[in-house]
Amino acid sequence: MLTLKLISEETERVIKGLEKKHFNGAKEAIDNVLALDKTRRETQQKLDKNLQECKLLSAQIGSLMKEKKTDEANAIKENVSKLKESAKNLEHQLDKTQEKLTELLCTIPNIPNDDVPEGKDASDNVIVKEGGQIPDLPEDALCHWDLCKKFNLINFDLGVKITGAGFPIYIGKMARFQRALEAFFLEEARKSGYLEIQPPYVVNEASGYGTGQLPDKEGQMYHCNMDNLYLIPTAEVPVTNIFRDVILDEKDLPIKRCAYSACFRREAGSYGKDVRGLNRLHQFDKVEIVRIDKPEHSYESLNEMLAHVEGLCQKLELPYHILRLCGGDMSFTSAICYDFEVYSAAQKKWLEVSSVSNFESYQANRLKCRYRNSETKKTELCHTLNGSALALPRIVATIIENNQTPEGIKVPKALIPYCGFDMLDNNNF
Repeated sequence: MLTLKLISEETERVIKGLEKKHFNGAKEAIDNVLALDKTRRETQQKLDKNLQECKLLSAQIGSLMKEKKTDEANAIKENVSKLKESAKNLEHQLDKTQEKLTELLCTIPNIPNDDVPEGKDASDNVIVKEGGQIPDLPEDALCHWDLCKKFNLINFDLGVKITGAGFPIYIGKMARFQRALEAFFLEEARKSGYLEIQPPYVVNEASGYGTGQLPDKEGQMYHCNMDNLYLIPTAEVPVTNIFRDVILDEKDLPIKRCAYSACFRREAGSYGKDVRGLNRLHQFDKVEIVRIDKPEHSYESLNEMLAHVEGLCQKLELPYHILRLCGGDMSFTSAICYDFEVYSAAQKKWLEVSSVSNFESYQANRLKCRYRNSETKKTELCHTLNGSALALPRIVATIIENNQTPEGIKVPKALIPYCGFDMLDNNNF
């Protein structure tokens, strides 16, 4: 969440940033935060003064009792008793005000970086880079759902039978191909200095709160009611929460972690042709990269992460472009976000396969993730970053469509050592 220091010292910048994100009632929300913070500080001052007076008076009682001044001592005791009752009320007021303040801050999104373009939705995003060659497919080229049926690679109907729509079953070579992609992405991350983590697939409320999924996205997460746990929408959640309530040494930054996980998303309200096949699933596999860094170095880290994801697209021989998201299309928690999209030649459309974001101190403030400055010895908030490197379903869809032949689908050269075959076809063993 936004820090009170930022809100109080740069109020106008915060309001303008929230308006850039099209956050309704930005000025009213910030005014309410400042008013609650003022009440909190005034109450704290009253409580501190009360407790100090109580301490001074209590010290007098013993001396008066020794001097046999019982009446004076009892009068002070009565005064101390009233002060303690007042202090109890002030503490209650302080707790309530702090609770309201925290609840309000949790409803306010992160403000965008100055480089974020103005805009209301995805149509206003800006293409910052393009790469790869769009294949020239014949007119009778098949979309991936038809190719999967033709070569018996993925069975969407069986998934519906067992669970429901959005839970496909991968068969034979395609199951091996999924494992190959996961291994390839993890190995590339390792080569880039990311330490692999194998995280839990369910998290508690505190973890969802720390990375900003709660209370913003609880409707999009699968909830295990009996245990009050949530299935993860991305490995970002458990991996970043490793550093919740942690003070790091400056010399250890940037911290680089990666993780493969299954991801679970309800995707409530999604329907139509844009969710067909692998385009939008409720369960899918993804490799995530996460960084914890110092504020002054976090944008260098962001550029390194962008270069890493771009390298994966290039090695998979996929046509891609990189979009800088506009204010109106950004997530609740991000300060800046870049989307990678690959071109699906049979569907004739761009499919998002990665988002790479810098959250600056927004997540770290919720997580209480800090580092100790080696010069000042003071603790400061870290910056957190994450990115998909990569999400499998749409990568698979694009590889299948762009590399189709009458005999099967050609496997990109970079993946052959990982899967042990060069063609996805009806020979499924």
